[in-house]
Amino acid sequence: MTVASAPETTVTRLDPTSVELEIVVTEAELEAARERAYRQLVRNARIPGFRPGKAPRKVFEAAYGSDQIEERAIGDVLPGAYTKVIRDNDLVPVEQPDVELLPREPGEPLRFKATVTVRPQIELKQYKGIEVEGPAISVTDADLDTAMHNLQREAASLVPVERPVKEGDAATIDFKGTIDGVPFEGGTAENQVTEIAEARFIPGFAAGIIGMNAGETKTVEAKFPDDYANQELAGKTAQFEVTVHDVKEPEFPALDDDFAKRFHPEGNIEGLRADVKRRLEENAQAQIRRAVTTDLIDKIMDAHEVALPSVMIDRELQGLEGEARSYVERAGLNWDEYLAKQEKTEEELKTQYQAEAERRVKSTLLLEAIAKAENIDATQADIDNEVATMARQYGQPVAAIREMLRPNMANLIDGIVRSKVIDFLLDNAVITAAPPAAEDASETAKETKAPAAQSSE
Repeated sequence: MTVASAPETTVTRLDPTSVELEIVVTEAELEAARERAYRQLVRNARIPGFRPGKAPRKVFEAAYGSDQIEERAIGDVLPGAYTKVIRDNDLVPVEQPDVELLPREPGEPLRFKATVTVRPQIELKQYKGIEVEGPAISVTDADLDTAMHNLQREAASLVPVERPVKEGDAATIDFKGTIDGVPFEGGTAENQVTEIAEARFIPGFAAGIIGMNAGETKTVEAKFPDDYANQELAGKTAQFEVTVHDVKEPEFPALDDDFAKRFHPEGNIEGLRADVKRRLEENAQAQIRRAVTTDLIDKIMDAHEVALPSVMIDRELQGLEGEARSYVERAGLNWDEYLAKQEKTEEELKTQYQAEAERRVKSTLLLEAIAKAENIDATQADIDNEVATMARQYGQPVAAIREMLRPNMANLIDGIVRSKVIDFLLDNAVITAAPPAAEDASETAKETKAPAAQSSE
């Protein structure tokens, strides 16, 4: 399909994601560009009888020829003419164009052809009122009691005791872990102060320490869950040589108005409980929204057919491979070792990444289209808030963070817009609660940690 863009300028869609532009530059536009080119070139010209930059154009051309002026003028005028056609036709390129000057006879205007990949035109269908099912999460009195106890624990003082370790004590321990007699990374620590609670460690570790006395050393056996994050350790049984140096028990403050004032100087215990409950309810709602986001976006994508620019998919594939290589490097493997463990070739891995790359591109294009339809953008206040949040997170001045982000400000803005669009979709979705399911023991196991993952408290 060919449509007129401006007099003698045409835009031809080659396919849903690429266009061919044939652009005409008027003689007046080109002559203005020649004049600008001459004024730039004459500044450094050395022509007898004239001061630098003062030689008339005809004298300059007689001395140096007109080719330099013409070449620079064309290089100057083409980007502006291309950008105007792109803007006037509401096209969004995803790469730099291939540009070709077209032949012209004397007296004809300058014409050039630009072929470029663009974002596809998307006919939006339903994206508001989508029904999604979220987890049934509610804040109970037991949840509130647990949260209040956690505040007590934060404010507790540790008192030395002369007795064996009990559940909930804080103990200073050394441990050395081995599997089949071979030490493993992260399995050793000295003088680590930690809460002895079974839920905080891999199964068996804390249970083996309970009952030990200060000064005692024993071997504790613990098994890593089958779905443990580090597949090198998953499902394996480890032996830990544990030494307990001291035992302390927490002494909790009373839950009274004096306790509440530690968190709210003007508050009381009932006000603190109300505030904690409100925050628990906000967290529950945020958890529900996070849980349904992927399902919501998937349903919107299923309802839309979108032509995907291959160049965008290739970039995502490169990004996914880069993420994988970074993970492998952090795990202490080289790339060939990783491929061998996965029993895949590099090409097979890229094929595996293809579906995820296509999903990312499609979601990006759809969210951008929805942002445009709903006039959702990143305001200066949004940008300032994001920069301030990052400054607090990294402990750096706002000005330093802003300077660091300057080369990637477009990515920051894209991220803000994406988040606002997702919030908009969630606000306009119909979220229903799924029936509560029995607790999956494997999910609990996923949250357990190796002993070395615990930090001193």
